[in-house]
Amino acid sequence: MVVLNRIYTRTGDDGSTALASGERRSKADARVEAYGTIDETNAAIGLARLGLDETAPRVDAMLARIQNDLFDLGADLARPPAADEGEVLRVTQAQVDRLEREIDELNADLSPLRSFVLPGGTPAAAALHIGRTVCRRAERLIVALRHGGDAVGEPALRYTNRLSDFLFVASRWVNDKGETDILWVPGRNR
Repeated sequence: MVVLNRIYTRTGDDGSTALASGERRSKADARVEAYGTIDETNAAIGLARLGLDETAPRVDAMLARIQNDLFDLGADLARPPAADEGEVLRVTQAQVDRLEREIDELNADLSPLRSFVLPGGTPAAAALHIGRTVCRRAERLIVALRHGGDAVGEPALRYTNRLSDFLFVASRWVNDKGETDILWVPGRNR
């Protein structure tokens, strides 16, 4: 259980923050950047959910689960893996698998694409595209974190990769199942 009695602590006034392990790191640290960008993704999804109407309760339920998963992912990223972890909250392969099933479920209702999709259409679709691009940035930060020698669990990286795919498919689905997608026309404005 999390209890937040006081929001400000003043401990970050020097530009540092505490990881879930208690270790202090710079707020510009790659790990902090990664889980902070996951938080941004979550906020974009929250905005997208405001634009959903009564025709998309299925997508809204999926997005609600994903928002909760993103807190799991943030907790995962906020604690570097260690050999003596015990009961530490980590993203699991089951969460990745569920995302894959939901991508397939939504994609089954869509016509195949013949061009790239420009971000837009409905307000919810536009917000999902913002979430998708922020999620891709988070994925790049997680990869950079790993390449810098800081450990990240495989399911966390896989989840982030799948999530951007899910957000793309969901954006098309809320665009009248792709009917109101705005397609890229190469060279249109030359």
